[in-house]
Amino acid sequence: MVYHEDNTVSGIRLAYVGGGSRGWAWGLMGDLALDGQISGEIRLFDIDFEAARQNEVVGAKIFSDKKAKSHWDVKMYPTLRDALDGADFVVISIQPGTYKEMAVDVHAPEAYGIYQAVGDTVGPGGIIRALRTIPMYEEIAYGIRDCCPDAWVINYTNPMTVCTRSLYKAFPKIKAFGCCHEVFGTQKILAYMLEELKGIKGVDHHDIHVNVKGINHFTWLDEAKYHGIDLMPLYREFIERHGEQGYDDRNPDGRPANARAGVFDNSNRVKFDLFKRYGLIAAAGDRHLAEFCPPWYIRDEKTVAYWDFNLTPVSFRESELVERNARARRVASGEEDAPVKPSGEEGVRQMKALLGLGDLLTNVNLPNQGQISSLPLDAVVETNAHFSRDGIRPVTAGPLPADVNALVYRHVVNQEMTVKAGFERDLELAFKAFINDPLVTLSLPDARALFDAMVRGTKDYLNDYNVN
Repeated sequence: MVYHEDNTVSGIRLAYVGGGSRGWAWGLMGDLALDGQISGEIRLFDIDFEAARQNEVVGAKIFSDKKAKSHWDVKMYPTLRDALDGADFVVISIQPGTYKEMAVDVHAPEAYGIYQAVGDTVGPGGIIRALRTIPMYEEIAYGIRDCCPDAWVINYTNPMTVCTRSLYKAFPKIKAFGCCHEVFGTQKILAYMLEELKGIKGVDHHDIHVNVKGINHFTWLDEAKYHGIDLMPLYREFIERHGEQGYDDRNPDGRPANARAGVFDNSNRVKFDLFKRYGLIAAAGDRHLAEFCPPWYIRDEKTVAYWDFNLTPVSFRESELVERNARARRVASGEEDAPVKPSGEEGVRQMKALLGLGDLLTNVNLPNQGQISSLPLDAVVETNAHFSRDGIRPVTAGPLPADVNALVYRHVVNQEMTVKAGFERDLELAFKAFINDPLVTLSLPDARALFDAMVRGTKDYLNDYNVN
């Protein structure tokens, strides 16, 4: 890398694992193009060589677009280690398996009366997905250890906590952190709240300062402020005002804007109910929050409808992928403009801070070194952290209240057990984590039958395990 007097950095080597992505990879390249301070080479690696090759073309179009402020050379690399060799940054966003396996994660439990809105973090689906993902992350971590041990590693893959923990377990000296935008969404709700209750318009969510504590997709805020205004009492007033109907900041008239909105939108009623129960702001989307609790909100489809969020069928994701692939072909052929627009993610801001181009405070997933004193050390937790030149310092968030900690702690223990099971390729230990999940309210024989069926249904990606 070369630092220049005009406060720019060139020659950055960025390896992208999962470089055939039609979502995260495009978003990152768009953000890099719109930033004029950093430039270099993006090395795309994906087991789907054709997707990575197509993104090589799409990337060239993004950085040659008239809106681009910087140039990056985008190149597909044939092997993981070729892409990692000497990298300064590594970004990971992979799909662990295909939609066939995801369909097992999400829909196989429905035969036993277990519903999941996402199925990629906890619940039966999250645990089986983790078993597929852990060996992949071992390989990636060993590659980083051998090829670019000083690189900063940004993980976007779910299950976020398990993936980030696996990187550290395989290579303890790795410099990795996990990123998720769920807290940003909650900050935006607080911005809408300020406009509605205080008439303060145009609030940037970055100006809403929150104390973040918990684990990914089950994060909590016990402080929220905007220029000295305590937002916690306002949030209670906001909930009381919206009562049972909830509040959909994206579609306030209650009508889905499009098919995607119809699947992913919600009225935040789960989030509001958790605040009424515990006095803390649950800082993730309702679809995720519901899966971490006992089946209060997701016992069956009628319960889901009452709480006004949506289950996400894998068939929708499959149809969306068809459209994304078609769009990639159109962009690559020049029929459609390159996607050069802000993603809303903070990856570029984080990289710039680590390069010394300004400090940053944001929420990330890191091993617990005491930032949440009520949770086990070394387990991956989500809190704020301070980014500066070649360093990340977690911010002490304090303990969770006992009632919330009881909910979170159970998942921490389960995630640690799942990681251990994955590294040891131990399906019996994995089953213990499976039956300890709060959504698995089955008899032991039924839980075993479901677990075995899900393992068999995804066995193509469990080659290192002893699958009968």
